[in-house]
Amino acid sequence: MKTFITFVLMISASVGIAQTEIKGIVKDSKGEPLPGVNVFIQNTYDGTSTKPDGSFSFSSDETGDQILILQSVGFKKQELSVQLTGEPIENNVTLKESIDQLNAVTITAGAMEASDENKAVVLKPLDIVTTPSAMGDVVGALQTLPGTSTVGNDGRLFVRGGDASETAIFIDGLKVGNAFGTTANNVPTRTRFNPNLFKGSFFSTGGYSAEYGQALSSALVLNTVDIPVRNQGDISLMSVGGGYAQTLVGEKNSLTASANYFDLTPYQSLVKQNFDWERSPHGWDASISARQKWGNSGMVKAYLHKESSGMEIWQAEPGVDGKGSLVKIKNDYTYAQSSFKQIGKNDWSYTGGLSYSLNKDQIKLGGLDIVQQTELFHAKGVAVKDFSPAFSTKMGVETYWSGYEQSLVSEDLSRNFMDQQYNAFIESDYYVNNQLIFRGGLRSGYSKLNDELWIDPRASVSYKFRSDGQISFAYGTFSQLPEERFRVVDNELGNTKATHWILNYFHSKNGRTFRAEAFYKGYDQLLTFEGDVQFPEQLRLDGNGVAKGMDFFFRDNKTFKNTDFWITYSLVDSERKFGGYQTSVQPGFAPLHNGSVVVKHFISPLKSQIGMSFSMNDGYTYTNPNIPGEQNSKTKSYQDLSLSWSYLPKPNLIIHLACSNVLGRNNVFGYQYASETNDNNLFTGMPIQQGAPRFLFLGVFLTLSSDKKANQLNNL
Repeated sequence: MKTFITFVLMISASVGIAQTEIKGIVKDSKGEPLPGVNVFIQNTYDGTSTKPDGSFSFSSDETGDQILILQSVGFKKQELSVQLTGEPIENNVTLKESIDQLNAVTITAGAMEASDENKAVVLKPLDIVTTPSAMGDVVGALQTLPGTSTVGNDGRLFVRGGDASETAIFIDGLKVGNAFGTTANNVPTRTRFNPNLFKGSFFSTGGYSAEYGQALSSALVLNTVDIPVRNQGDISLMSVGGGYAQTLVGEKNSLTASANYFDLTPYQSLVKQNFDWERSPHGWDASISARQKWGNSGMVKAYLHKESSGMEIWQAEPGVDGKGSLVKIKNDYTYAQSSFKQIGKNDWSYTGGLSYSLNKDQIKLGGLDIVQQTELFHAKGVAVKDFSPAFSTKMGVETYWSGYEQSLVSEDLSRNFMDQQYNAFIESDYYVNNQLIFRGGLRSGYSKLNDELWIDPRASVSYKFRSDGQISFAYGTFSQLPEERFRVVDNELGNTKATHWILNYFHSKNGRTFRAEAFYKGYDQLLTFEGDVQFPEQLRLDGNGVAKGMDFFFRDNKTFKNTDFWITYSLVDSERKFGGYQTSVQPGFAPLHNGSVVVKHFISPLKSQIGMSFSMNDGYTYTNPNIPGEQNSKTKSYQDLSLSWSYLPKPNLIIHLACSNVLGRNNVFGYQYASETNDNNLFTGMPIQQGAPRFLFLGVFLTLSSDKKANQLNNL
């Protein structure tokens, strides 16, 4: 018995000697104690959690070299090598915050996401379709966002004092040439692409990524749908035409084919027009979209779009009796692209592709028979490397081949040019922590035609407050070659320049979003010329200007049940010397005050969504030659109240009715004047008005699928 007791005491003594006490304090990088941190020996049950003061203490029976692990949500796991000998060990540890991409700060200066996948959603793809004033046009919906101006006699996208040519449009990162349909002077146009094609967009009002170039004001990046959810056929019957689309979906691929036809002749025979049509706008389009999953983490897409359209219109001339001049336009357009994305090994990912645009216009104006043809080829490759959760770099190369030809058929005269551009860019993001991010980049370019090399730096920083709000600052320089119609006159024209400074505050929480932004944009080397824009002479890059101001955006889909609304206001103070102007002027496409209100309310018992949008600005400047100066006059304010009603009697049937300018306001966008004075020694003026007091759209959309529950909205 004595021997047994001695043996037990010896074992107890040896165990006591083997136990090691481990203690310490855990703090964050600011020196604040961290409670609830898990502290334990690797591959054992020995451990504890830190107390409210950050302290911990526990004992372990392990001996020798071990790994002490400390981990907590929101912080980087830390591993410490310790040697357990029975002697007490004390470790005071500082944990660094980890980068949680779902909660981390993002760059918001000049940037507005329109994607279901982004936590800072401003517009969802469905908003593009259901905004009453948009009439189903992507750009029409974007015109309700801050920084944009509504120019009703044009229809394209004007951003922060810049003209429409200063905005570049990309699909899956590839540039689209001639993204808007060809039209006659003062007849508004719209984008060529169906919004159902896209799952989201990135719309920049300035300070955008070094990945994109050749745009002084804005980049609009549209991202196409990946694999649709099911097989379905979509029939569209509209007041202006109709179409059909068929989608076939496999396990790893899909194919969508569509065709549409429109003719405004029946509609415009019923609704009074301010235009004198000889042949109303008409045309057709067809497209094919194919998608194929590539391996476990890749995707390949191909898209082909073909369309043809035409119109014939009599355009009155101020001071001239009669119908005026007959303008005939025939347009043929082709756009094709193939893109890919692939997640590689060792935290590399890759995207890229090819795109081709071909636009041909045949225009008959008076005695002139004009043919214009534009080609654009774009090839691009991008690689992204995540060196750590806190640091990543994007780098890429691309090339553009652009050509333009202009011919007078009856005179057998033509002129053209072909240019090759080569670009490279690099951009890095560094997360200091979840609250602070820096972004810096460089974009370089070279034009073979005018033998010019340029480098544009870009930089951003953003800080997120504990209250969920964040503040961002962005700076960048941007280069853009003049429009083709001017480069064909002088092939050696170089880049125009713009410098952006942007300060942004953004807050999004509980279904409410608030965004405020101040900006300053300086222009240099703007194109100026003598004579008329149709026949410019003495082209120079000696213009300049500024655009400065602020804008506000508020969206709320929580305060009122089944109601979503947003309010926008923009102040754009722009003056520039450009084009045929001899002095610095406020451009006619850049009103000082711009605002919009959009409201959508869903009425469940009626299976209906009612929409309202109101847009306004303080008027457009123009030059009245009867008084001294340039841009010396201003129109009355522009106002448009639009309403819409979407009715879903069955899940697969949508009836959509929309009406623009419900109040029938006579909006004027400027005046045209005769080139010579009348008997009273005055220049006769003629207002530039919108095409009709109102535009009424009625569409019936029927989806055919096996479950009879799908509709055309499930592709958005």
